[in-house]
Amino acid sequence: MDVRILPPLAFMYLCNALDRGNVGNAKTDGWDTDTHLTGNQYYILVMVFYVPFCLFGTPISLLVKRYTAARVLPILMLGYGAMGLCTAAAKNFSEIFVLRWFLGTFESAMLPGVVFYLSTFYKRDELASRIGVFYAASSISGAFSGLIAFGVFQIKNSKYHGWQYLFWIEGASTIVFSLFAYFWLPRKPGTTRFFTPREKEIAKSRILADSSTATDSTLSFRDAFRPFKDWRYGIWALISLCLGVPLASVNNFLPQIVASLGYSTVKTNLFTVAPNIVGTVVLLILTFSSDYWRERSIHICVPLAITLVGFIILGTIDVLAHRNIAYFACFLLCMGASAPSVLTSSWYSNNTTNESGRAVVAAVMVGIANASGLISTNVFRAQDAPQYIPALITSACFGAVCIFLVASLGMYMRMENRRRDKEQGVTLTSAQVETEALGQGPRSPLFRYVY
Repeated sequence: MDVRILPPLAFMYLCNALDRGNVGNAKTDGWDTDTHLTGNQYYILVMVFYVPFCLFGTPISLLVKRYTAARVLPILMLGYGAMGLCTAAAKNFSEIFVLRWFLGTFESAMLPGVVFYLSTFYKRDELASRIGVFYAASSISGAFSGLIAFGVFQIKNSKYHGWQYLFWIEGASTIVFSLFAYFWLPRKPGTTRFFTPREKEIAKSRILADSSTATDSTLSFRDAFRPFKDWRYGIWALISLCLGVPLASVNNFLPQIVASLGYSTVKTNLFTVAPNIVGTVVLLILTFSSDYWRERSIHICVPLAITLVGFIILGTIDVLAHRNIAYFACFLLCMGASAPSVLTSSWYSNNTTNESGRAVVAAVMVGIANASGLISTNVFRAQDAPQYIPALITSACFGAVCIFLVASLGMYMRMENRRRDKEQGVTLTSAQVETEALGQGPRSPLFRYVY
């Protein structure tokens, strides 16, 4: 599964992140000037992407459960590749606005869809590391985007701009790969063509032992929305909202933050590469460690604290006078931005054993995290350049609140597991209880939280 499923999913999400974030690199080549953007119009275009991104994630995720992710996700990929390709031809704010809207629509269910898809193949103590590998493609996309932009912007053509080549190359590669993914990805473990009959049975029994109460279940709207009666999902929603602000700030505005240090266009794109690569390495270390120890909350708090320090440094120094320190802070931002999102997705998925519920929970939580992008894009204002002090303060505050919420929920889950052990006179962990026996979810006496 690691060889046949993860690589195509990782490349799909790499294309997803490139098509979403390439406007940041295009801006460094004068895209905003060539398309006659004025005032805050660039920031509006970044922001409008998040509106359909938040609105359509849940309904499209229901389609993912109904028709399988292996079919729906490549179709979505075809759609956002086409939107990226068309952006090269857009000539004004109105045209780009429409394209960014549909780009957000097509990309809305990618992350929750993949989280749900992987949870139908991998056990709970394997999920975070696999989502981490998949999400690393998004994390490292900043490095790829910077390198691609650096190379493309060297093309000198009086008829076309460098940023047009950027949109063409990234959009076309997305469309081509979506066709391959449609025919390659397996629908579910029991029908996977590269498994022998015995391997299919093993794959199904693995999921019933440590992931889901049932496999191959049909979509149930009642089961899909039942988890939201549990107050813990409200806390996860707040966590998703809070962690999304620093994540969106780093993803959308790292090129602008690096540019504020006074570097040229070429150096700005090159200097975004190293922080993104280091961030990807840290993401993989944290997710594999989290799976190894079967622990989520502490592994979420650590990267949040690292990013918090980065925002504080950038907000309290003169970035031009202390350029090296400010650039080091960019590394801190990237080191802690992505891991909390991946680990939180694994956290609530691990504690949602019904597949219909897991599909909707992932979509709603990711939608809430994406809504944070609206906050981030509204506080990164043109008039605050080059230091963006209000945006840095806002991102730091949301990160601090997120640390408090994660630590509190993790502590509660530890105490609740100990309480259940004491009442039942046993010592159980989540790994020792088969999920097939947990039809009532957290209400089942045998249920133990993955914390």
